[in-house]
Amino acid sequence: MLSSLFNVAALALVADVASAAAVSSVSSATKASSSVVSDSKIAGSTTSDVFPPSGTKVNTSIFPNESEVGFPGPTPTGLEGDAIQTAPLYPYNSAAAAAFPLAVPQPHGSSAFGDKFDITKYWGNLSPWYSVSSADYGLDEANPLIPDGCTINQMLLLYRHGARYPTSGAGPSTFSQKVRNATASGFNVTGELTFLADWTYKLGAELLTPFGRSQNFQLGIEYRQLYGELLNNFTEQDALPVFRTESQDRMVKTAENFAAGFFGVPEYLNQVNIEILVENSTVNNSGAPYDVCPNSNIASRGSIGSTVATKFANNAFNATLARLNSQVSGALNFTSADMIDMLQLCSYETNALGYSSFCGLFTQEDFINYEYYYDLSFYYNNGPGSPVSAAQGKGFLEEWLARFTHTYPPANSALNKTYDNSSTYFPLNQSIYA
Repeated sequence: MLSSLFNVAALALVADVASAAAVSSVSSATKASSSVVSDSKIAGSTTSDVFPPSGTKVNTSIFPNESEVGFPGPTPTGLEGDAIQTAPLYPYNSAAAAAFPLAVPQPHGSSAFGDKFDITKYWGNLSPWYSVSSADYGLDEANPLIPDGCTINQMLLLYRHGARYPTSGAGPSTFSQKVRNATASGFNVTGELTFLADWTYKLGAELLTPFGRSQNFQLGIEYRQLYGELLNNFTEQDALPVFRTESQDRMVKTAENFAAGFFGVPEYLNQVNIEILVENSTVNNSGAPYDVCPNSNIASRGSIGSTVATKFANNAFNATLARLNSQVSGALNFTSADMIDMLQLCSYETNALGYSSFCGLFTQEDFINYEYYYDLSFYYNNGPGSPVSAAQGKGFLEEWLARFTHTYPPANSALNKTYDNSSTYFPLNQSIYA
């Protein structure tokens, strides 16, 4: 597979080199034979696919399921995994893009086939998850394995969602509208930017991407191998686990795909209760505390990071901004804000579609600055630099402590007491929480 990917990359490189001098125009004027002809009605427009077709559904009457067909063959179960205690090594994930994304180019100015700089690790919160070595924090000997003489009796996982489409109205769609608006008067692009002549916006909004679903499913498999032995606690109690999630579709699908990986398909449908808490400004929800924290919605308190990060980005990409503006003319020109939007398109398109032409526009330094942009944003919006982050995180911390001590949490933070005072919705004796 890698060989075939390299061949495809090589062909793409040849095509890019061959067209480097071509001029593409999104005006209605006739192009010279050396130009890449584009349709002025396409550039920057939004395109999408819909599946399954409207009105279709699985016909179980003529395609019966396994339980109806019968004849399953032998089905003895094995011992549950307990690798967190039995394995000599922890399965660190140090290569986030080893199997996906499908094709990740090297930064501008580097070898087309080099592998020394993985741009996917410099996308901030948009990076595919990977393990960070404890040595990076001066803890060379630390690891997650259970020490000799100890046993684990409880696991709690906090995980919001896998790879997703952008937020509605965020930078990527704003950039596509800018390109779309520029088609009215026309613009020309050359060199690296020729792809913009007929580029369309292919991303959805808010939902998990196929890659995001696979991340959740794979995580479920890994956790079953690490912590599966804890299921014996439920067998002894004659009970099923309760997993909790928020009501936004990508969070529900994250919980379901994780459960599918952990319990199997279709077994997860009958082996875990998935509890969905409403996420909006009228309902307390420790997984989405910003909705009920008024101060977090005041920019001077809850969005300090956004302000600081934007200020940093104003001059962080000047060299690349000048280079790209030299390859465009007419009604389109780029700003420092566009640099972030285009870097986000690199991240989102790669995660959703498997490849993005935007990635190769930016240098290694740009990606390092892009990561720092997100570091600033999250540190001051959501982390220790925020004056409202501790108050928002208090609810979940109290729930975690309640599960650890087997006592219901106190009513002194934005908790949903309808759920958190119920043994049905907030069981205190589970060995696995997610």
